[in-house]
Amino acid sequence: MRISVVGCGYLGAVHAACMAKLGHDVIGIDVDERKVQALAAAAAPFFEPGLEELLREVQATGRLSFTSDISAASTSDVHFVCVGTPQKKGENAADMKYVDEAVNALLPYLREGAVVVGKSTVPVGTAARLSVLVERQEPAAHLMWNPEFLREGHAVSDTLSPDRFVYGVENGSEEHAAVRVLDEVYALPLEAGTPRLVTDLPTAELVKTAANSFLATKISFINAMAELCDAAGADVTVLADAIGLDDRIGRKFLNAGIGFGGGCLPKDIRAFMARAGELGADQALTFLREVDAINMRRRTRVVELTRELCGGSLLGQRITVLGAAFKPESDDVRDSPALSIAAQLQLQGAVVTVTDPEALQNAARRFPELHYEESTELALQRADALLLLTEWQEYRELDPYEAANIVSATRILDGRNILDATKWRAAGWTYRGLGRP
Repeated sequence: MRISVVGCGYLGAVHAACMAKLGHDVIGIDVDERKVQALAAAAAPFFEPGLEELLREVQATGRLSFTSDISAASTSDVHFVCVGTPQKKGENAADMKYVDEAVNALLPYLREGAVVVGKSTVPVGTAARLSVLVERQEPAAHLMWNPEFLREGHAVSDTLSPDRFVYGVENGSEEHAAVRVLDEVYALPLEAGTPRLVTDLPTAELVKTAANSFLATKISFINAMAELCDAAGADVTVLADAIGLDDRIGRKFLNAGIGFGGGCLPKDIRAFMARAGELGADQALTFLREVDAINMRRRTRVVELTRELCGGSLLGQRITVLGAAFKPESDDVRDSPALSIAAQLQLQGAVVTVTDPEALQNAARRFPELHYEESTELALQRADALLLLTEWQEYRELDPYEAANIVSATRILDGRNILDATKWRAAGWTYRGLGRP
């Protein structure tokens, strides 16, 4: 099929490449000319494992190209809208201007039978509003919503082999013409057994924010338990193992630590609360305020524990932060708890060095006042304390005996509870985890 992908940021670039991999002819469209040029040269403007290799592979077939000219969408049958919905400045609500601009720009180029497929995470009610614009422009065109469920670091596999497809169409009818079109787009993964659920438009819009809110709740729950374990002298990692064996609960996302960040969970749960308020259902989601509060409190807790680890004062202490990205296998520093903690430590008098395998350039743009070091070994030199805040594999595999010969003081705070505490203590380190005795 002939497909356009409007918006070639994280979601759009991955989606465009994967649709070409599935055999479609794809044109990626973005207003940022530099991004377009980079993608056209098979250079991803962000770090995502496997993406650049995929870009080179599909561009060699001639099935994928990029442009900043929206009129290039005129020959496409299906138009995926993949632009961002960031949090509005000073508000919890999502900023819809990019979605509105993308759809309005597409309208003059819609052909009879064209399908506009929203993939952006939007407040419920957005699709119904936009479908009026689409049908007014081209009565024989359709708008549907097909939320994305990508995990950064696994985006390519999540797109090619997703765990489910959700189609939101008017009245939720399986017989809707747009359903047949999207089935053709996703023919290969559907044939491989990927489940497909057809819903009405509001339900499809709610799926992503509901899923993210549930995951955020689960993370904040176990972090609240970590606070209780600290007070009681219990071990949150064993507690998580024990309750995770209950198949009604499960072990995933029960890892206590410094909390969640990134470009999705924090802003999505806030936008979810804001939209519920607009609909008069704000009491249904008041618990998410505490979920958000627990998450932000983790950052302050790490600063407090670091001060304790350093003998009661941060002034002049050389602190090395291992990790800047909000999660491993990503260079995304949006709402990164690791960077937020590093900045708070610096404000309180510590001398902070941050290292990360991929995210240092983005981190330096966000917090230019911090010191950054690419080499892990150099970052460890003369450190008075180490903080492991992003669980990259190379930090998991650090040798505590070798590291002890580099640092000034053998103190480590394991902000992700991933290290073998017994091994590090045997190597002479003062080890501190979160919610662990």
